[in-house]
Amino acid sequence: MSEHDASQEVLRLQGLRKSYNVGKPTEVEVLHGLDLSLRRRDFAALVGASGSGKSTLLNVIGLLDQPSAGELFLLGEPTSSMDDARRTALRGSAVGFVFQFHHLIQAFTALENVLMPLMVASGKPTPEQTAHARGLLAQVGLAGMEGRKPDQLSGGQQQRVAVARALVTRPALLLADEPTGNLDTRSAAEVFQLFRTFNREFGCAVLLVTHDPRMSEQCDRTITLVDGRIESDQRAG
Repeated sequence: MSEHDASQEVLRLQGLRKSYNVGKPTEVEVLHGLDLSLRRRDFAALVGASGSGKSTLLNVIGLLDQPSAGELFLLGEPTSSMDDARRTALRGSAVGFVFQFHHLIQAFTALENVLMPLMVASGKPTPEQTAHARGLLAQVGLAGMEGRKPDQLSGGQQQRVAVARALVTRPALLLADEPTGNLDTRSAAEVFQLFRTFNREFGCAVLLVTHDPRMSEQCDRTITLVDGRIESDQRAG
């Protein structure tokens, strides 16, 4: 990855607001005018108390939910006026998701689970896509386990399948919501190192929501959300 690519802006929020029950007596604003930028080299933690708006922000950034005001640029494209089809296509190609619960399809093999985002986008995977998915499983330490179903894998192994699935589209941005919350210490450290590897090797910007200070302290940048506002945005060192 060249220095030029490393500095490419992946995400920009400008005056981003999110309200629920708009126009009703129960209307409540959860995100209050956020400004934020992420570049390809960024490896950032998003921290804050429960109820601070972290999950809401992640859903908006991931184009799963729309802001009430302001603008969100993804790879330079303004998204607020996009129709649903364009938003879905952009989310599918540019954003990878890893959640606390891996959400693997139990009837599918590890390889089929990794290929799922590509199959949703374009039907039957090509030989090249299948080879790419196999390569990702090898990179996350699961070579030889491509044919196993989720119930034949440990919790840590299942989460690694979920990481490979998130990365199979070669996204510019990886969003991880408490991705190690259900893992033992060793498995958590291994999954974190996978994120590090893909950030460095492929220039995939990482935004990691975590309650674990041991994890946030290892990130290059920590964005602290308090009551729907960015209270601090600090880089390590």
